[in-house]
Amino acid sequence: MIAVIQRVSSASVTIDGKIKSSIDKGLLVLVGIEDADNQEDIDWLANKIVNLRIFNDADGVMNVNVKDEGGDIIAVSQFTLHASTKKGNRPSYIKASKPEVAIPLYGKFVQALAVALGKPVRTGEFGADMKVSLLNDGPVTIVIDTKNRV
Repeated sequence: MIAVIQRVSSASVTIDGKIKSSIDKGLLVLVGIEDADNQEDIDWLANKIVNLRIFNDADGVMNVNVKDEGGDIIAVSQFTLHASTKKGNRPSYIKASKPEVAIPLYGKFVQALAVALGKPVRTGEFGADMKVSLLNDGPVTIVIDTKNRV
């Protein structure tokens, strides 16, 4: 799994002109799923995201995680995170899972995030044409690949 985590002052997902999900302070997580991903990847990534100390403490130092900050999370599936650009100018998405594999894993990932966060996680809609808006706070943007844990 690949995740792009962005610390946000606000974020929302709009589908067909209607807001599906929105948050104020928290994290926008874009997640790409591949066939090799499993429950171990899901649990590790969900716990890593919730425990990342990327919010400022009273001294202005990034030392607080989203849970302790009282923030929310929006998780959005994004197969393009697995784009291969090695050959030519048209990205290949061969590494990204097909919906029959990705949808159940995405659901498990959202549930694992909710358990780790201690409250519901908002989402986009798998496969939908989504408009994602965010106000990146910092900016703080972190990329995590579960296949590169070391």
